[in-house]
Amino acid sequence: MTARGRRGSGDVAFAVPGAGGAEPAATAAADSPALDARPGRADTRPGRAEAAEATALEALRVPDALSARVPAEQRGAGRDDVRLLVSRGRAVTHHAFRELPEQLRAGDVLVVNTSMTLPAAVNGRVGGERVVVHFSTRGADGRWAVELRAPRGAGVTGPRPGGPAGAVVRLPGGRALVLEEPLGPAAGARLWWARVPERVPELLRRYGRPIRYGYTDRDQPLSAYRTVFAVDSPDGSGSAEMPSAARPFTVPLVAELVRRGVLFAPLSLHTGVASAEAHEPPYPERFAVPAATAWLVNAVRAAGSGRVVAVGTTAVRALESAVGADGVVRPAEGWTDLVVTPRRGVRVVDGLLTGLHEPQASHLLMLEAVAGREALRRGYEAALQERYLWHEFGDVHLILPDEERNAPDCFSNEW
Repeated sequence: MTARGRRGSGDVAFAVPGAGGAEPAATAAADSPALDARPGRADTRPGRAEAAEATALEALRVPDALSARVPAEQRGAGRDDVRLLVSRGRAVTHHAFRELPEQLRAGDVLVVNTSMTLPAAVNGRVGGERVVVHFSTRGADGRWAVELRAPRGAGVTGPRPGGPAGAVVRLPGGRALVLEEPLGPAAGARLWWARVPERVPELLRRYGRPIRYGYTDRDQPLSAYRTVFAVDSPDGSGSAEMPSAARPFTVPLVAELVRRGVLFAPLSLHTGVASAEAHEPPYPERFAVPAATAWLVNAVRAAGSGRVVAVGTTAVRALESAVGADGVVRPAEGWTDLVVTPRRGVRVVDGLLTGLHEPQASHLLMLEAVAGREALRRGYEAALQERYLWHEFGDVHLILPDEERNAPDCFSNEW
């Protein structure tokens, strides 16, 4: 397993990475411009500059001792044996994650990402140099965006200069990939488009392992990086990194939420390889919002009796990529480079269930767009004071609107 560090006013762009042109792959809304996300071009998409600004929590410091080093089931009674920090506006309360049904109510809809985590790390060689290849995203032309990392022992990797163009990376089983061009500006490019062997999903299944972060204690099976909502994709696509906000959910907890009248709306967003060291905003990623999910979210919002709560920042990015300026969600499939920031705001998401992010992480701009700067600051200060655990195996944070401070608990479906 490979250990590394952890991974947002823009609008929607569906220019296909790896396609060599700006043909839009899909359009969710008529007012959503097709922004140029072609590989090798300077990155000037709206939202990227704002996403580089300081977050509301930049001055905070998270002690190493608060990094969750093993999955919850290895330090407690199960996946759902984590704590739940709840922010209702600026009010903060503390709960067990198993109390999530009491924090929601009948008619709320949880939007969940069904992307399957891939064993995306594979050993390789560039000449005589050992590298670890992180397979990030498959482009429309069959190429893959990859990151080469330098192994540093005990499963840990460090940054390595990308490229050069034409470099051949030898892979297990006699296969190889060829680096062709960087994503974005060439200087210091972390991700490169690579011509890869056929059947990459088969290569990953046979030789790959999950991308592991440097703060974890040891290797974990691939099952530890998959959520209860994950489903196989027909073409073998998936996420290079786990959509971890959904990790604490279990089948019994989902059943209890359904019994109480909470609704579930699936979508998919295949996450790429995050920036371990620079905390840069995410690159374009493939997503799909099906018609049934668009209809359900629109119906809940029209009825006014429930809240749209995204499970994870990936669900926010996908859902907000499918909504127009009129606030209507439409079925959409393709590529998004939307970066949600306080300036852009959110159009349909009322609440968010997410993990605890590093103070410099660009994802915190998305959280600020949902919660507000002061509410976010209070929540994170409380998490530090109460010694919540950070990262993908850690505790979770439920952000709900201020107006719901005195809302009733979730009602039962039973007659």
